[in-house]
Amino acid sequence: MKALVFHRPGHVEVNDVDDPRIEDPQDVIVRVTSTAICGSDLHIYNGFFPQLKDMVLGHEFMGVIEETGTAVTNVAKGDRVVVPFPIACGACFFCNHELPGHCENSNPEHYGPEGGLLTEKGGALFGYTDLYGGYQGGQAEYVRVPYANFGPRKVPEGFSDEEVLFLTDIFPTGYSGISAVRRGGWVTVLGVYGVPYDNFPLGQIFDKGIFMAFGQAPAQKHIDTLIGHLERREIKLDDIISHRLPLAEAPKSYEIFNEKKDDCVKVVLKP
Repeated sequence: MKALVFHRPGHVEVNDVDDPRIEDPQDVIVRVTSTAICGSDLHIYNGFFPQLKDMVLGHEFMGVIEETGTAVTNVAKGDRVVVPFPIACGACFFCNHELPGHCENSNPEHYGPEGGLLTEKGGALFGYTDLYGGYQGGQAEYVRVPYANFGPRKVPEGFSDEEVLFLTDIFPTGYSGISAVRRGGWVTVLGVYGVPYDNFPLGQIFDKGIFMAFGQAPAQKHIDTLIGHLERREIKLDDIISHRLPLAEAPKSYEIFNEKKDDCVKVVLKP
């Protein structure tokens, strides 16, 4: 079959590759009728996510089921389906808690709790490097879809491919990010971060699906407790100060702090 193959950063080709085959009783083979390039595919293309071997890319695709494994009961040959981008078993702890991106079973060689850049990743994704399971993607004529009793969804009658294709990824992704959030609500960071930023582990936070709260600290809520820690000499606060300067040298202090000159960590200005 023909497929879009990643060979190395900045170099992809449409090549002849082996047709996919049933490898597990829960597999189906889908004849792809529509697929899309996602912005996160570019992370592989540009080398931000390492991939040493050739791989068929693509995690946004849909099509018609051509073959089913013996254990598949929820879909059948001839069904027109869209396929969500995470590969998830539907039976583990995380799948049962509606967190398929953290499936414990789909990425056994690289799965782990830490969510590091190159180790202990989450559940598998279609066409998204060996770190995420090494599954061939859907930018191809055919694709193997594992755990078919949990992933693929039948397309409602009367819809074109274009009307339903983005159910695979970008529509649920955007929906999960719901601008109508109330004050104090939760918003998901939608970008894919392959590297840490300024020593802030965005890649690890993304891979682990960690909840984070933003906003002004409720100082009045905690201040009495913190005063107690100081009174009991359980914490020391002034050892972080690296520079003490007069207020008149505030512009210089800003320069030193901004550019991290002279091992600057914290500046205290004296009027």
